Amino acid sequence: MQQRAAHDICLLRGAVDLFPALIQAMDAAQRDVRLETYIFDTAGAAADVAHALVRAAQRGVTVCLVVDGVGTRDLPEVWRTRFDEAGVQWRVYAPLSGGGLWWPSHWRRLHRKLCVVDGELAFCGGINILDDFLDPHVKGLLHSARLDYAVSLRGPLVEAVHDTMTQLWSRLEAVRELRSNDVVAALDALMSADQTVHLSTKGTAQLLLRDNVRHRVHIERAYRKAIGVAHQDIVVACAYFFPGLRLRRALVMAALRGVRVRLLLQGHYEYFLPYRASRQLYGQLLAAGVEIYEYHASFLHAKVAVIDGHWATVGSSNLDPLSLLLAREANVVVRDATLAQALQDSLVDAMSSGAVRVDPQAFLQRGWWQCSIDMMASWVLRFGVFLTGKRY
Repeated sequence: MQQRAAHDICLLRGAVDLFPALIQAMDAAQRDVRLETYIFDTAGAAADVAHALVRAAQRGVTVCLVVDGVGTRDLPEVWRTRFDEAGVQWRVYAPLSGGGLWWPSHWRRLHRKLCVVDGELAFCGGINILDDFLDPHVKGLLHSARLDYAVSLRGPLVEAVHDTMTQLWSRLEAVRELRSNDVVAALDALMSADQTVHLSTKGTAQLLLRDNVRHRVHIERAYRKAIGVAHQDIVVACAYFFPGLRLRRALVMAALRGVRVRLLLQGHYEYFLPYRASRQLYGQLLAAGVEIYEYHASFLHAKVAVIDGHWATVGSSNLDPLSLLLAREANVVVRDATLAQALQDSLVDAMSSGAVRVDPQAFLQRGWWQCSIDMMASWVLRFGVFLTGKRY
């Protein structure tokens, strides 16, 4: 765990770092705790976070929890009861209705992972409330911890995190009141939610959001701008990698002008389709000199990057259509050599000890059936984007 006192930003690797920091903050909370996550599990170490929310609410702290309706489809009844009895206020973002995920309109998810405590301490990253050694797609424990990152931060930037979380909560409350036919309460909630949340830059740290209203392309644009001015080194770790043409072109052009570009991508995958679709892009990248490493030690869930040893981003946004076009995401961008170096060291260690580099020649010589599967997966993914009405 690496800290930079000047900016009071701390790099956290995995739930083993994040959960104790969350629990300590929640146990010390005096006014309010706000938490948003895609997955809220209650097994293993994740239960410790749930208990901390209950303890905070029981002593009178306002606790607001928002989970996604796909990532967290069913909160166990025992925890629903515990939360309700303790006074934990919890809401489900876009719960699935008729048609399930077959409807493209249901693909707009709450994917960001944010927490703010007393308006003084914030957390942002890609880590769900899910034990490092548990996975919804695997029976039993994982052999190695899931690879993921988050940051904790203090200072003026916390206000931006608090504002964006408060705005989403107000909108959810407005929908809830409308469904109960309380029009006055709904209007009050909508007025509270109508405050503009500006992208916030405070010193060397910046909060970037992606939504379907005011912040549609800010995260992708930040990646492209940083890659476009890179001089020496680019390291990207991404769980789901299927960037659009402009972002792919930025990576290729960086490699062609002599920048060392390294991608750490999934090797031990959870979903077949996005994994095979991403491999359809390998040929162009490898031909330009991009180094691609597939992580096999465990599941890769990170969404981070380091550029030229001083620019770094940690957050929830993958470089794929769901994150860049549809989901609510949040990333923190930091310009700090100490934190960037700590993140890069961790990624390079993961590449050397837990990943296999893709050999360009061997990749070109893979069987025709593998090429066909990759191409078909790419077409299916692109067709899914087309159904949403987006251009990618």
